[in-house]
Amino acid sequence: MRQHRLLILLLSALLLLSACGGTGPAAEPPPEEEPDISQGDPAPAPLPFTLAIYPEYSIHPVLGANRANLTLAPLLYEPLFQVDNSFQARPVLCQSWTASEDKLTWTLTLRSGITFSDGTPLTGETVAAALELARGENSRFAKRLETVTGVTGEGEEVTLTLSRPNASLPLLLDIPIALGERERPAGTGPYVLQGAEENLTLSARAGWWQRKSLPAQTIRLRPVSKSDEMVLAFDSGDVSLVDVDLMGTNALGYLGNYEIWDYPTTDLIYLGFNTQTGVCRTPQVRQALALALDREAIVQVPYASHAVPAALPFHPASALYDQTLADRLAYNPEEMASRLESRRVLGRELTLIVNGENPAKVSAAQLIAYQLESAGMQVTLRELTFEDFTAALSRGDFDLYLGEVVLPADFSLFALLSPGGELNYGGWTFWECYTLLLELAQAEEADRPQAAAALCEFLLEEVPIAPICFKNGSVLAQWGRLSGLNPVRENVFYELENWSVQ
Repeated sequence: MRQHRLLILLLSALLLLSACGGTGPAAEPPPEEEPDISQGDPAPAPLPFTLAIYPEYSIHPVLGANRANLTLAPLLYEPLFQVDNSFQARPVLCQSWTASEDKLTWTLTLRSGITFSDGTPLTGETVAAALELARGENSRFAKRLETVTGVTGEGEEVTLTLSRPNASLPLLLDIPIALGERERPAGTGPYVLQGAEENLTLSARAGWWQRKSLPAQTIRLRPVSKSDEMVLAFDSGDVSLVDVDLMGTNALGYLGNYEIWDYPTTDLIYLGFNTQTGVCRTPQVRQALALALDREAIVQVPYASHAVPAALPFHPASALYDQTLADRLAYNPEEMASRLESRRVLGRELTLIVNGENPAKVSAAQLIAYQLESAGMQVTLRELTFEDFTAALSRGDFDLYLGEVVLPADFSLFALLSPGGELNYGGWTFWECYTLLLELAQAEEADRPQAAAALCEFLLEEVPIAPICFKNGSVLAQWGRLSGLNPVRENVFYELENWSVQ
């Protein structure tokens, strides 16, 4: 049975790797060919730098949902803050900020002299209106801003009030600021959208306030209407760049010769436990089972190295990640077997459920089951449709589940770990944990690593979940066309002034 499972794992890995288009972090360049001088025709001119757009969908950076259109957003719109790859907030439209002692009221002062592309000045009132829209029910940022109870603006100041203290609010404000609710609103960014539906372009703004150099004065936009058209446009070189989740449920299969730039995200993959019933109801068993996770193998095979192993619920690139604490949950199947045998549960059966619609998750779950079985447990793996998977989570019909959650950039874990949290499917309840979560939220930047360590010490004892890895986002670009990229979460055009377009 184990040989059969291992064969399945190897086949799954081959399928996943073949679906990524390249071989590893970057595809090999095509071999150089000797020029054919027998023909008199000149070589074809290189295609202009081109991005995809779905004209029938909104490009509003807050109300829109189309991924290709949202990829364009940083070229047209700017946030109050930009979160970099170490998960630090860098001011953009915001010049300075203060918070009340209880961290429930924040006052932001905007940079002066900034205008939207239609000439409208950037003011406290326009920013407050944009943030109110961002916390509305139709916004993709509504969940992120759920603790914001009010936003007001006047002059060059914006005031936000919160229902729960947060000393790291700027990390949540990398939200693009747009003027109004139209499908193509004005922004303050370096480019402006021009042209008709089939002849759209992004043109550099002469009055852009940052005055940084841009790699192209005009960016052609290639209209597409469906995913296979998008793939063909990129494979043919008609689209120069795409932002993708290569390990997503419906990941598109791009081919050809392209380079890959991965960037860190807050998308956490973890193993969840049923803490109310069954084998996993005691923390000692959960501690032991967590030692069976070979995170490096899971990242390298099911996730094709498009993820970063993490034993804590904070990204390893963040200052909150404590490697010494993480090492206490390092892969150790012998220790796991010893602990489970002392608890007299070694060899017991576990039910592991997974969303069967995501190939990477299925492959990861198969590998986890194999790792647990190799350490002496029996595992029944149930691959469920997403609807059945969420229903089983709600019923508590599992011992283990492979979960995924996109955390906010401040790594707030209230939804996942607090009593009654909407993502606390395992039913774990400890008010001491809620206190530690609150202390982390209230901690000043210099004190956050210490507060995060105190929380992790508690989680290492209780192990309500076992973090596995954080997924990467990926930028694909035609081979040799671009250089100088430094993509970040929510902005693949970060530090655009350093780009070079061939």
